[in-house]
This record gives sequence, C-alpha cells and structure tokens, in this order.
Amino acid sequence: MNIYHELNKVIDYIEDNLEEDIDYNVIAKILGVNIYTAKKLFSLLCNNTISEYIRKRRLTLSFYDLTVKHEKVIDVAIKYKYDNPTSFSRAFYKFYGVKPSKAKELKIGINSFPRIVFKEEINDSSDLTYNIVSLDEFTLYGIGIKTTEDTIKDDAPSFFTKCVNKFKKHPDYGMVTYEDRYNSDNFEYFCLYKDKLTGLSKYVIPKSKWIVFIINSQEAEDIREISQKFYRTMFLNLQYNIRPLPELEYYHDGITEFLIPIED
Repeated sequence: MNIYHELNKVIDYIEDNLEEDIDYNVIAKILGVNIYTAKKLFSLLCNNTISEYIRKRRLTLSFYDLTVKHEKVIDVAIKYKYDNPTSFSRAFYKFYGVKPSKAKELKIGINSFPRIVFKEEINDSSDLTYNIVSLDEFTLYGIGIKTTEDTIKDDAPSFFTKCVNKFKKHPDYGMVTYEDRYNSDNFEYFCLYKDKLTGLSKYVIPKSKWIVFIINSQEAEDIREISQKFYRTMFLNLQYNIRPLPELEYYHDGITEFLIPIED
C-alpha cells in the first residue's frame, strides 16, 4: 500500500468537505485503520493534526471569501462551521493578526496555508526489520518534564542528560505522554528506570502487544528520524491499529528498541 496515495485521498475528502462536517471515521476508513491510528499517521506525515489542518485550510479560504468574494463575516463564519461570528473572529485574529473586518488591509496570501499534495511516486523503501512481542504488565519509575511539539527535540536530550547526572545512572526507558493526543501540542517526556530510585514516581505499563524495531543509536535525532521512517514506509502495510498507550524507547547496549503498542 502506498501511504502517500492514501493520504492524498484523505486530503481530497477534507478539501471537498471544508464547508461540511468532517467525519474522522471516513478518514480512518480511507487509511484502513482505526481513528486513533489515523490521527497518529496524519499528524506524523503531515506535520499537523487533522483538526489543525482543517482549521488552517478553512481560515485560508475564509480570507479569500472576505477579500475577493466580499462575503459577510457572519456568512463566512457559518460556512466554515464556527459556532458564531465571535469565535470565528477570534480564530481569524489569532491566525492573521487582524479582525476579519480588516482583512482587506492584509496582503493576499499572507499566512495562507496551502493544500497538501504528496508525490505518490516516492519510493521510500526501508531496510528496517521488526518483531511483534507480547509483554505482561510491568512497572517503571521515573520523572518527567512538560514540553511541546516544537521543543521536545531539544528538551528530551537535555532532560535525559540531567537525569544521568542527577541519578548517576543511564535511564532504561524514555516515554512521551500527551495531554490530548493529536489535538494538543502539550506533551510530557519521561526518563524511566527499572529500579525504584529516590525521587522517582511509579508508572505501570499495561499488558500489551508491541511492534518492536531496533535503532542502532541512542541519539534523540536518530530515534526521531528512524521512528518516523518506520511509520512512513512500513506501518500502514502491517495493517495494525495503535493502542492509546505511550510509545516506549528502551535504551540498552548502545541501541534503542522502539516499542509501538498495538491491538491484538
């Protein structure tokens, strides 16, 4: 299955329904996965959550409707599924920096968000190998920090180093939790240990089946790049659904085992 071909179908569906209610079940059906997995794949490969993409595209089109088609603010708000003109005006101001009534003062195209189009001929084959394992519930002990989509690539390795220095021991696992996955960029990154060290909190990892693949590095940049490559090149073809549990990074012997929780 070519994931870029399927994502273009998702984009087609969204673009055709920007003036209607968009059903996430339809998006999941196009990708052949459940809604949770669809949100994960879209967010990873489009660098925007589904809701963010829809919001940005509607605001982009609203600018055209206000400035070129000279439509009324209230009509544009209703067209793009806002509850009322006030909520639309608030979103428009946050996106463009001016109220909708002042839209004509902006240059055409400023802050516009174009439609995403994937090149379907891209052949991003992968030499990654994976295993499917079942793990019983297990307990880890750790500490975390708040971070965001934009800052985690710097925050995580910095915090990792702080934990090594503070506890005089290399963390066994890394974990990211989400306030509202794929609808929020508020994350927490945790360094976790098998041993119960002073100052650490208890975290129970539920019994689950996991996809596990090896990354021959423990550098944050390599983990991020290769884990995204796995989702991009292999995951959709495996036809698994992701469970709403955190992914885990297991650090040992100079490598990282990346664990993705999946449904039976």
